Amino acid sequence: MTDHAAAADLLLNNWAATTRITELPEALRPKSRGEGYDAAATVAARSGSTIAGWKIAATSEAGQKHINVDGPIIGRILKNRLLPEGASVTLGDNIMRVAEAEFAFGFAKDLAPRAAPYTQDEVLDAVGSLHLSIEVPDSRYVDFTKVGAAQLIADTACASWLVLGPAVNRPWRDLDLSSHAVKGLLNGAVKAEGTGKAVLGDPRKALTWFVNEASTYCGGVKAGQFVTTGTCIVPMAVAPGDAVTIDYGVLGTISCRIA
Repeated sequence: MTDHAAAADLLLNNWAATTRITELPEALRPKSRGEGYDAAATVAARSGSTIAGWKIAATSEAGQKHINVDGPIIGRILKNRLLPEGASVTLGDNIMRVAEAEFAFGFAKDLAPRAAPYTQDEVLDAVGSLHLSIEVPDSRYVDFTKVGAAQLIADTACASWLVLGPAVNRPWRDLDLSSHAVKGLLNGAVKAEGTGKAVLGDPRKALTWFVNEASTYCGGVKAGQFVTTGTCIVPMAVAPGDAVTIDYGVLGTISCRIA
């Protein structure tokens, strides 16, 4: 049996030291998507932090090709890696060095594991709020494009820092989020543009996919948690000193600084 505790400790030690491994040793390496999620749960349990929410990675075909996976993967966002709007994000030895624009949905109801898939209507009925967010991901692997889905899942799907805004205070449920335009600005200049279509065709579709993936592998989702649904723009390269602003049109903007 794979030693998930030892795998979790190795990943967490590298996370704390901002160091990298080529891959997990054979004896600690998850061999399937399910084993990857089991290892990731152990990472969270041994992290000393609580789970604030979740992320979906690789929700676009380009993103899947970039990290060499055949579909999206999910990871936990730890409370001690969550930052408020306007915060300073320490890049340090981050090897990915990008900022991503993501819709985030806050859950007002639990969605427990079950055999039957949840429908999009059921999922949206459990959502209490929409938030704007900026993700600054990272990896504990030297080359995260080569280790495969199971090891990426074990490493919390490249989670690192997440800047989460307050609940959007404008009506959003009737908006077509698939065509909703999003702009990424770096030091005041537009560097990337996209729409919600980048995330599995629609952020609500991505959210529904997440709920069913979490139902199968992760024990469901809890009220009070949130889910970021993947980047709507091509990730923007960032460096210390940069000011990042994501413009979500009528839904508002969110900003952070890179330190």
